[in-house]
Amino acid sequence: MPASIATELQQLNPREVNYATRFVELLLAAAHDVKASDVHLQPTATGLEIRWRLDGVLQGVGEFPRGEATDVAARLKVLARLLTYRTDIPQEGRIPAESAGTEMRVSTFPSLHGERVVIRLFVAPQELLQLADLGLPDEVAGALEKALARTSGALLITGPAGGGKTTTAYACLRHVVRSTKGARSIVSLEDPIEVAIAGVSQSQVNPAAGFDLAGGLRSLLRQDPEVVLLGEIRDQPTAAAVFQAALTGQLVISTFHAGSACEAISRLAEMGIEPYLLRSGLALLLQQRLLRRLCSCAAGQSEPRGCSDCLQSGYRGRIATAELLPPLSNEIATAVLRHADAAELQTIVEAAGMVPLRKRAADLLAAGLTSRAEVHRVLGFRLAE
Repeated sequence: MPASIATELQQLNPREVNYATRFVELLLAAAHDVKASDVHLQPTATGLEIRWRLDGVLQGVGEFPRGEATDVAARLKVLARLLTYRTDIPQEGRIPAESAGTEMRVSTFPSLHGERVVIRLFVAPQELLQLADLGLPDEVAGALEKALARTSGALLITGPAGGGKTTTAYACLRHVVRSTKGARSIVSLEDPIEVAIAGVSQSQVNPAAGFDLAGGLRSLLRQDPEVVLLGEIRDQPTAAAVFQAALTGQLVISTFHAGSACEAISRLAEMGIEPYLLRSGLALLLQQRLLRRLCSCAAGQSEPRGCSDCLQSGYRGRIATAELLPPLSNEIATAVLRHADAAELQTIVEAAGMVPLRKRAADLLAAGLTSRAEVHRVLGFRLAE
């Protein structure tokens, strides 16, 4: 597909008045077909370098003219209802699904050779995931469902950017909506809203107007919510607001950047969340990563090969791997209360039964689902031959 779309785009005449319109139509349709999550348009001295992200990895599409009669970046800004005459400031907008087949978010940013544009493709409604679709280990999925039935506490989904945290958080909300049949008041505060979820009252922050995550959550708690999704914990005020809500009768689902489950605990402590609040308020902490799944062309082998089905990458789709922090009780609670560092805490929780990411990854490798190179790329360590 990358070769064929590159050929089609190269065949367009940049002098034609409909160049940008046709270019954008072809590019967005191809991105939708290959299930790209993002498309990057980077201006260069001679044109536009285009790459897209497939299964979490950026891949080149090619370099193309921007357009002489019409400009590709300007066309995207029209579709996203942005100010075409402002090229000196960052802007953000959306392309509705009826215009491109899938709803997309468009972000522009001034750069040396012109406006850099990044397009985020949202999942089509028919492809929205439920908990059972995530592919989490059975015991992790079971613990997650049990935590979602609680009436209070903080449920944190942690990991790096691109680890599937938001996808899991949305799946959690869908599970609550479906399992309670509308009997619980469910709200969200996000930055930005990525997917509309029936049965959830969703709101988006506006920092320029003073409507931020921490302040918004405090106000939202006066709306009589029972389940709250807070898009992401980014700072101390937001973390404090999450645990305050968790201890006063709400189930709060949120995401948090951290390299491991134990690192998440250490980072929260460093942000000023008292150990007793962590012990009392934390309902569940999940560390999640996504590994590319080997394509069927690698059957019987442990490394990728490449075929037309996987666009010669050797991988097709992704599979989740996760570690679940045990309840903060007994020796684990004692370690948290005395501010044990992440390394010491890791030893303690593994002794208490937590299956670490390293073991999960080794199991996926043994099952022929991923490769050693992919484990090293995503998790940063090498498994023994």
